[in-house]
Amino acid sequence: MRSLVCALAAAGVIFSGPAVAQATPSPGTVEAQIDKQWNELEPVIEQYNDVHNKLRANRARAKRIQQRLTPLEVQVDVALEQVRGMAADAYMDGSPGALHVMILTGSATGLADKLTFLDQYARHQRAEVADVAELRDRLAADKRDLEVLTESLAVQDAGLAKSRAAIQKKIDELQRLRIRAYGASGGDDGPLRTGPCPADYTNDKGGRAAQKACSLIGRPYIFGAAGPRGYDCSGLTMVAWGSVGVHLDHYTRDQWSQGRPVRRAELRPGDLVFYYPGSLHHMALYVGGGKVVHAPHTGDHVRMADIERGPIAGYRRPG
Repeated sequence: MRSLVCALAAAGVIFSGPAVAQATPSPGTVEAQIDKQWNELEPVIEQYNDVHNKLRANRARAKRIQQRLTPLEVQVDVALEQVRGMAADAYMDGSPGALHVMILTGSATGLADKLTFLDQYARHQRAEVADVAELRDRLAADKRDLEVLTESLAVQDAGLAKSRAAIQKKIDELQRLRIRAYGASGGDDGPLRTGPCPADYTNDKGGRAAQKACSLIGRPYIFGAAGPRGYDCSGLTMVAWGSVGVHLDHYTRDQWSQGRPVRRAELRPGDLVFYYPGSLHHMALYVGGGKVVHAPHTGDHVRMADIERGPIAGYRRPG
């Protein structure tokens, strides 16, 4: 609540004694303050997206390793039992076993041949067991290493999840300030669409990704979401490109590395625009005509905006 009081004071809402004198803050003043504070919150949100995605991926990978490991363990156990049984029959029974083989073959030569075969077969079985056991042990080691990493990520994920309540409280304070300012001034966010979307029509993957982003205009911003009810900035671009079969991770920095760099003059619909050099904590999808579609912040909606909405870090083209 203290931060809200500070925010209201900065926006021109003045408290004096028991009576409250309220100056009407301009939307521009409020938005500038919200943008400043939101830029401190959004990197935490993107960090949560990154850790949570890695945790889910590691858990899925551990499950796949276990699915491969279980039949290998069974295979090793069965093969070892076969070798033990052969060794007992061929070598541990002594003369009675050898005599039995000789009776069956009718000659000592046959006995020698059979014992040689049994020895070779046993060696072959042991070699197969060794190969399978080596693969099993290698997978088990991978699983142990992965479990250590996953446990570390789980601790980070839990810590960030706990901080979500604090983050959400701050977001709610900003939103209450925002509603109050706009309610007092009678204004709003402005039109969600500022023209045709996409502004430039193309039927390649980027163009279709831009069409998908445009179709989501009006959906609310939701922290950490990738649809269908709402989106955050990297969730929006992930879904837009996912609609044309191109996978992007739900994290701005990962999406930065998953596309190839393009220059401003080369921009085409569907290209990704990244903001805030260094932190890369916000991004948008280019739709042509100097416009982007993005999910700005809580309380807002997916909307069109000028590409110069913030300091640009660079451009990437997925696919």
